[in-house]
Amino acid sequence: MPSNLYYFEPCAAGVHVCNLAESYTLIPIARDAAQLPALELPAVLVVDAAEDDLLRLQKSAPKSSAWRIICLLDGESHPPAKLKSRIFAVLPREVPCLTLAKTIEKAFENLHAQEEHHRTRQELRRAVSDLETLNKIGVALSTERNTDSLLELILSKSREITSADAGSLYLVETESNGARHLVFKLTQNDSHSVPFRQFTMPIDTRSISGYAASTGQILNIKDAYRIRNLPFRLNRDFDQKFGYRTKSMMVIPMKNQKDEVIGVLQLINSKEHPGVKLTSPKIVGEEVVPFSQQSQDLASSLASQAAVALENNLLYRDIEKLFEGFVSASVTAIESRDPTTSGHSERVAKLTVALAETVDRLDSGPYKDIRFTRENIREIRYASILHDFGKVGVREEVLVKARKLYPPQLELIKKRFQYIRKSLELEGYRKKVEHLLRNGNQGFEECFALIDGDQNRELQNLDEFLQNIIQANEPTVLPEKVSEKLTQIAGWSFDDPSGPTESLLTQDELQLLSITKGSLNPEEREEIESHVKHSFKFLSQIPWTKELMRVPEIARAHHEKLNGSGYPYHMKSEDIPFQAKMMTISDIFDALTARDRPYKRAVPIDRALNIIGDEVKSQLLDPVLFNLFIDAKIYQLTAND
Repeated sequence: MPSNLYYFEPCAAGVHVCNLAESYTLIPIARDAAQLPALELPAVLVVDAAEDDLLRLQKSAPKSSAWRIICLLDGESHPPAKLKSRIFAVLPREVPCLTLAKTIEKAFENLHAQEEHHRTRQELRRAVSDLETLNKIGVALSTERNTDSLLELILSKSREITSADAGSLYLVETESNGARHLVFKLTQNDSHSVPFRQFTMPIDTRSISGYAASTGQILNIKDAYRIRNLPFRLNRDFDQKFGYRTKSMMVIPMKNQKDEVIGVLQLINSKEHPGVKLTSPKIVGEEVVPFSQQSQDLASSLASQAAVALENNLLYRDIEKLFEGFVSASVTAIESRDPTTSGHSERVAKLTVALAETVDRLDSGPYKDIRFTRENIREIRYASILHDFGKVGVREEVLVKARKLYPPQLELIKKRFQYIRKSLELEGYRKKVEHLLRNGNQGFEECFALIDGDQNRELQNLDEFLQNIIQANEPTVLPEKVSEKLTQIAGWSFDDPSGPTESLLTQDELQLLSITKGSLNPEEREEIESHVKHSFKFLSQIPWTKELMRVPEIARAHHEKLNGSGYPYHMKSEDIPFQAKMMTISDIFDALTARDRPYKRAVPIDRALNIIGDEVKSQLLDPVLFNLFIDAKIYQLTAND
């Protein structure tokens, strides 16, 4: 620190001052000068109050506080009030040499102490500012759930706090055999637009990033073209291709809580002025400086936070993948019980999510204020995918029942009719043998013709009965004539050699065949409809995160109608979650247009939309959502699935 000692000439203590030439830089000021020279600070001024030196200083005193006055005066006079804060000592004009020397020494010590105090305050303010910056960055890192966005944030903030012109980020990946390598995940450069291409590199000491990853050591390189006593050299391909000059570098391993390296942060070219672009070697030479110890400390701290945030993020991503796998397995379990509905849940999810995203973009209409976050969309997707999971609680024969009779029931009826046919044929043979035994050949032709005629009429009736049963077994609307015919068939009976007389149709078979529409009787329909309650019960057992808490509530309302006529809870419009209203439209549309249902033909898209439109007119479904479904052509999303 320079020690500049100013004094006015002539000075009452001039001789004493001149004796201090070995200790200080002596700078005389001509008292008759028109203007005081600019002071080189820090400085101590020896002034004579009797010569009006204080008044001259008062007119052109430096604004800085890095100077002190030693005032020489006689008697009881007082110095000007304006300069009191700068006067370190007041001494008599006839001051002894030793006293003056010690006073000047203490004045400079006071200036040094003040400068140290200022430096300490600056460092403290800078440390507080750095801490606040790191805290803000830490909060931002901890709240970012998207891995790619998190990597961008880590690199950009690292460059920001170190004034780095460019940077790269590598992640450590482990192969199935346990081998580890670095993956180049991200690059940023303020001075050049750089095309990105992901690649891998080994973790060894032959590359800069590999060295940091393998040793866990921070590298702070002043000039990357002049690396000495290290096993690696800079690959200059990028510099040569883009006309860049990599100079100062700092490479920091990112370590997790187990002190394992999970990534490498590479910062390039610390700049004096962050806004300057390094477009030429001349600018690089003027602007680029080595990374300071402070930058290294800050970047190291950020790298530690980033490593924890990244590991948490990757863990969060792995948990999401695990849960996605669980959801996928759940859907597979549902659809394996009813393969004919394969893909239904995914299609409903695709349609419902698209409808939600359309609502989210609205800027007019009754739903313009409804917004869905990324987590809200995930919640809708999970609810849509799992809305039918409760079907695992429905008996499989009911779940896949395509016709009114179960296959074994129809097969039993066919066997029964086959038995009756054989019985009729045997009865015809018995009558013919009986005629021959009683009458011989006399008139047998006429008798046989009568027997065959009666038998053929009975067999024809039997075939017609069976055809009527097969027709009635289809899950279509039952014509009244067929219903009457079924009652007639059930009134016929046959002799069972193993027991009493049996009806052609049992009472259970008649009831099933008499279902007026569809393939389910009331008990079976109730069992099918119970899948909603099973879904809700199952989904309620899952410890959903706060963002996904409404999945069970949304899923359980996908069969509800606005007027309360839906099932199983008979909710009305105000009780049905908005997300479920969207899902209901998607669910009905896919059920109508699905080409994989054996018990019904797929309805053309136009016809399906008309059917849903009729339900809208009947105030069963939300009209605004249905119009969005049509106007945004959301129905086309699954047309080719």
